[in-house]
Amino acid sequence: MNDNERTSVTTRGADATAIGALPPVGVVPEQMHVQAVRQDRYGDPADAFQHEVVPTPRIGSREVLVAVMAAGINYNNVWAARGYPVDQVGVRQKRGEPEDFHVGGSDASGVVYAIGDEVSDWQIGDEVVIHPGVWDEEDPWIAAGRDPMIAPSAKIWGYDTNYGAFGQFARVQSHQLMPKAQHLSWAEAAAPTLVGTTAYRMLLGWEGNTVQPDDLVLVWGGSGGLGTQATQLVQHAGGRAVAVVSDEERGRYAMKHGAIGFINRREFDHWGVPPLVDDKAGQKEWTTGVRAFGKRLWEVAGAREDPAIVFEHPGAATVPTSIFLCRPGGMVVICAGTSGFDAMVDLRYHWTRQKRFQGSHGTNDVQALAYNQLVCDGKIDPVVGRVLKFDDIPQAHAQMGRGEEVFGNTVVLVGADSPEQGRA
Repeated sequence: MNDNERTSVTTRGADATAIGALPPVGVVPEQMHVQAVRQDRYGDPADAFQHEVVPTPRIGSREVLVAVMAAGINYNNVWAARGYPVDQVGVRQKRGEPEDFHVGGSDASGVVYAIGDEVSDWQIGDEVVIHPGVWDEEDPWIAAGRDPMIAPSAKIWGYDTNYGAFGQFARVQSHQLMPKAQHLSWAEAAAPTLVGTTAYRMLLGWEGNTVQPDDLVLVWGGSGGLGTQATQLVQHAGGRAVAVVSDEERGRYAMKHGAIGFINRREFDHWGVPPLVDDKAGQKEWTTGVRAFGKRLWEVAGAREDPAIVFEHPGAATVPTSIFLCRPGGMVVICAGTSGFDAMVDLRYHWTRQKRFQGSHGTNDVQALAYNQLVCDGKIDPVVGRVLKFDDIPQAHAQMGRGEEVFGNTVVLVGADSPEQGRA
């Protein structure tokens, strides 16, 4: 928004505005359109999400209300739609929140429409993107100067919290806001922040095992939204990313976004929980498979070199391979378990070679701002794969849950009326 379009006064309107349009800046309707999940619909995301009209949320003194122009699709709301592994509606009701629905979405671009009484760093009319780290600023962990994303109160906005990006107005903590990159459209700006800040923390947030120049990094899911952010960040840091994908087309896509090469995982069949150590025949078969995968990695790297960092998120299917292949003193860093949560590690390849298995979740403000600056400077591509309509949210999550759409990031338009709108 131009300076002369900003206002410091918020008023309340009566009716919800149509999708693809916004009320005047600072005018907040009493109701809004959302894609909501309810407990009696948990299951297939195609059915769990439904288009509803609900009251527009009120904000607290340190919160901001953002009119959502576009929203990104992420795997966390596949889980929210399934009600597994966490019933988010039930958890929030136990905390005393009254809503019996979940409005998810952890990526958004938009315009500030209302600010709390204690918010001084943002104005109505500001164009912003939102990072997903949420916490209680009074948390003793944070007051002691520790990383807020590890605090007991830390949550992921739009997954653990209500009123995320899949509504016309999102409720956020003021520290979550960051400037929108002016050269990007609303759709492009909404695409990368959750996966990008997650990847930034994974690759650059763990002292002693951050990406260094010439490091080899193995990136699972290299053609997806998370993977394409990771390969770019590795490249920017001077490292070399090798993507793991499921076909040649996806491999070429990963190379377009920073990977030096790729491995087609469908050429191997040793995935999942390996045989127990005393199963000598099974162990021999599994070890043969994982060594063949490692040899393929050496071929792509051009030398008998093991990865300094393995960028993990599939979990159950791939963690045994990741731990086996990671170089001594290296790190396997994981942020999810899209293939399952029950991973098994053969500790012989872990403690004797002194490897690090690091969990990583979300982002803190410092990491988010550093990542967003790379986007604003044009050094990181949001990698938009598809731009969809608001009512495509259910099917987009269903497809993501089935692993059918893995080319970059998927975005839906909310307040924006075209994929190109929003560029300066």
